[in-house]
Amino acid sequence: MTLLHFRKNAGGRPAAPEVEAFLDGYSIEVMPRTAEKVEDFRALLPAKTRVYIAHIDGTPIDDMVATAARLKAEGFDVMPHFAARMIRDKAMLADWIARYQGEAGVDQALLLAGGLDAPKGAFADSMQMLDTGLFDRAGFKRLHVAGHPEGNRDIAPDGSDRALLDALRWKQAFRDRSDADMAIVTQFCFEAAPVIAWADRLAAEGIDLPIHIGIAGPAKLQTLIKFSVACGVGASLRVLQKRARDVSKLLLPFTPERVIADLAAHKAANPDFNIERVHFFPLGGITASAAWATENGGDAAKPANQI
Repeated sequence: MTLLHFRKNAGGRPAAPEVEAFLDGYSIEVMPRTAEKVEDFRALLPAKTRVYIAHIDGTPIDDMVATAARLKAEGFDVMPHFAARMIRDKAMLADWIARYQGEAGVDQALLLAGGLDAPKGAFADSMQMLDTGLFDRAGFKRLHVAGHPEGNRDIAPDGSDRALLDALRWKQAFRDRSDADMAIVTQFCFEAAPVIAWADRLAAEGIDLPIHIGIAGPAKLQTLIKFSVACGVGASLRVLQKRARDVSKLLLPFTPERVIADLAAHKAANPDFNIERVHFFPLGGITASAAWATENGGDAAKPANQI
């Protein structure tokens, strides 16, 4: 006889099996200044969880590398951001790669343009960084790139997705000619339908890079709306706006049960659906996001060689 294990969530209800499966191997991100407030990440996260380190403009590289080394020592897979528009030139990029490798044992990176309006130096986007060959020569095993289910006005001011699709095709071709495993990690979203439509569009266009869908962890509604407007989250923002009109819910934290449940159900019904992992943006704090993931079935991460 097979005994099924059901994790109970905060409400005392068992975590749905499809949600537990969908959350398996989730990742999360942190900034150096918030990491300083966490005494021991092993008390929050499953062993081997992939932890992205967000590089905000103005954060010294010393702080980034020190945070990476600490997380690596605590037993996590570390993936720092490389924001193209913050990097002055090829020499600086090479130095950062060498420091992450030599001081923290890092062999993974998220490459993105970054939130600056204009580049500080030679790089405007992640493709230009990949084109240097520095990550290949350094032996980075995993390189993630950014995805935008609801568009990106920096890349396509007219709201079209042609430039975004062309960029993903270029990155897929890079994967095919390199040794690196690659995946798309997306901006956070609040509604499943636009995400499913976007993921299906990529598949129809022949883009088969695995998708790690961005999800905002529990946070105050006002906080999420502020970040959503700043980050250009579009269509699914209406979920927050609708909730804001309900005075009885206005002061309660927003949690991602609905979007996770809808995506998990779709994945269970369509096993070939190309969303493979969940990536949490802990906008309401890493403790709250980690606790929510655990209560809803998130468990030990899959080995790093799996997606």
